[in-house]
Amino acid sequence: MPNGSMIELPKQEAQTEGEGVRHILVVDDDPMVCMAIEIYLQRNNFRVTIAQGGEAGLRALKHEPFDLMIIDVFMPHMRGFESIRIFHDRAPAIPLIAMSGYAFANLNSPAPDFLRMALELGAARCLRKPFTPHALLAAINDCLAEHRPNAGMSLPARLG
Repeated sequence: MPNGSMIELPKQEAQTEGEGVRHILVVDDDPMVCMAIEIYLQRNNFRVTIAQGGEAGLRALKHEPFDLMIIDVFMPHMRGFESIRIFHDRAPAIPLIAMSGYAFANLNSPAPDFLRMALELGAARCLRKPFTPHALLAAINDCLAEHRPNAGMSLPARLG
């Protein structure tokens, strides 16, 4: 994320307690990415739990309820898409936004579409780093709108 662009927007009006602040788990091994996302989401009235790495994220998921997860695709100690698969398997009802900043050294060779693969493993949305604050908020709002409690109770469980 270039030059802290995640924290440039003004704070919106605070929600009242009755509106229910949404709780988001952010899992990334880059402390600067975590900090930028945390500040931006808090300024937009979300409760945020940061986990710097996959193991910390899984521990947080075990101990707290979340409305949404934002998970980095590539982190140490989790091979590639293992993070997306594991988080989705542990909490299939919680929408998951996968993010990746993976860049290829050889631009002439065809690259696998990592974000499309993340969708196939259970991600509801994907973001390519660096992303704008607007793109992050739009993805979050879309996921939360699609995964409201009781919204779609008549629909079959997520197609595999």
